[in-house]
Amino acid sequence: MAAMKRLFGRPEALRDVPTHYCPGCPHGIVHRLIAEVIDELEIREKTIGIAPVGCAVLAYNYFNCDMQEAAHGRASAVATGIKRALPDSIVFSYQGDGDLASIGTAEIVHAAARGENITVIFINNAIYGMTGGQMAPTTLVGQRTTTCPDGRDPRLAGFPIRISEMLATLDGAVYIARASVHNISHLLKAKRCIKTAFQVQLNGEGFAMVEVLCACPTNWGLSAPEAMKWVEKNMIPYYPLWEIKPLLKEGVVRD
Repeated sequence: MAAMKRLFGRPEALRDVPTHYCPGCPHGIVHRLIAEVIDELEIREKTIGIAPVGCAVLAYNYFNCDMQEAAHGRASAVATGIKRALPDSIVFSYQGDGDLASIGTAEIVHAAARGENITVIFINNAIYGMTGGQMAPTTLVGQRTTTCPDGRDPRLAGFPIRISEMLATLDGAVYIARASVHNISHLLKAKRCIKTAFQVQLNGEGFAMVEVLCACPTNWGLSAPEAMKWVEKNMIPYYPLWEIKPLLKEGVVRD
């Protein structure tokens, strides 16, 4: 009998361990996409990931590459320091919206403005996930959280910030995209965006970021299927999926 060929398995860049994420949380999906890209680009041995405080604070337990912990909001600053000290390494930060779009706004804006040659994966679930479900800068108008139980009121809290569009205006930002993992077709598109963002760094092009819209079933008070539908119905209309600042230079792998 001929030996069976293995066609699918765990990426080498992802450890075979249980995660701490809530049921239905897409963090594990995005981890898998990043790990697949690292394997396909054959960069695991020189990749360094940065995990700040937030739901992904324990990401160093899940990625099978060098990892560095950062203070809340400071991941892009830490990534900048590591990349400058070790320019031949591939450095990526993995940050939530409360981390990147609030506590770390200054760090991400100036990293992009300087054109730091790093890759940023930005998880937007429109809420502070780990710390109690508070309103984040990305919380939608009318969306209920523990700190705005009647829904976000723009007269009091302003409007949700479209971070990707804002960073795309900066000359140092080379590639900015927004994706989602609420279904399979969009999951595959998200992987292509993530791969492009890593390829930008490999080519020495500059700053690249992929925003990934994700559900938070626990803090939204929804089941996992309901939360995925909520992303499609409510988040995508406000945060449209597209390559906001596409890479136009030649030589970048896009698929």
